[in-house]
Amino acid sequence: MSAYPSPAGPASAPSASGLGANLVTLAGIGLVGYGLMFLIRNFTGFIELGLTPEHVGGTPEQIRAFSPHLYNYISHLQVAVSGFIIAVGVAVIALAWRGIRTGQRWALWTAFLVPVIGVGVALPLHYVYGFATMGHLGLIYLDAAILLVGTVLARRALAR
Repeated sequence: MSAYPSPAGPASAPSASGLGANLVTLAGIGLVGYGLMFLIRNFTGFIELGLTPEHVGGTPEQIRAFSPHLYNYISHLQVAVSGFIIAVGVAVIALAWRGIRTGQRWALWTAFLVPVIGVGVALPLHYVYGFATMGHLGLIYLDAAILLVGTVLARRALAR
């Protein structure tokens, strides 16, 4: 038996709240997966998924030859960002699994707002600098849609 009581009772069928929590959990898993892809890509291809050397002004080898320090700086930023994406994903999973499932509205809004704030800060410059390719942002758009649908379903169920 869980340390957290089920708001619908022990013998209830899967509810919209449960489905919403599952979708929010899936969005968190998506963030962890994206962060891991981002991390691996740093060491295997350097240029982020969905971008080309034309987008960033050179191949990884050209960037390294131009300035090894700049290459290392970009690499360190990519690793740091991937760590934050993974951490946000883990937090969303925990909030969905242990908070939303038990009817905690604060957990629902926290699981929704934290990634929205992160994407809201990160996304605009993608458009300004010409990095807003579907190959680069498509997975984040998909993850955001899953998070939104899960949040709406869970919110509706918690409002009852």
